[in-house]
Amino acid sequence: MIAMAILAISLVAVYQSQSQSISMAANSRFLTTASLLAQSRMAEISAADPRQVASGNGNFGEDFPDYLWQVEIGDVEGLAFLKKIVLTVINSRMTVHNAYILVLYKVVRP
Repeated sequence: MIAMAILAISLVAVYQSQSQSISMAANSRFLTTASLLAQSRMAEISAADPRQVASGNGNFGEDFPDYLWQVEIGDVEGLAFLKKIVLTVINSRMTVHNAYILVLYKVVRP
């Protein structure tokens, strides 16, 4: 009887550890993919003239159908020559921890 209790406790611990491993692997896969997609999109935005880039949203095409991006561009209070670019990459399939945010401050020359 005691052996069965010990076995049950150890199996619960093993299954919980396995479940946590799977969850961590999925989160790590999301962070890796989202950071690379965000870096790619931010490079496109950074290469363009900041005065002509507008806030907006979109997707990453057929290669990454579950990933969406959203860009918000605003002024930095007190610094007229600086723009704040906030890029958010979202995985539409995930329900929690599904957003990756990348912020860039860019100098805008008159």
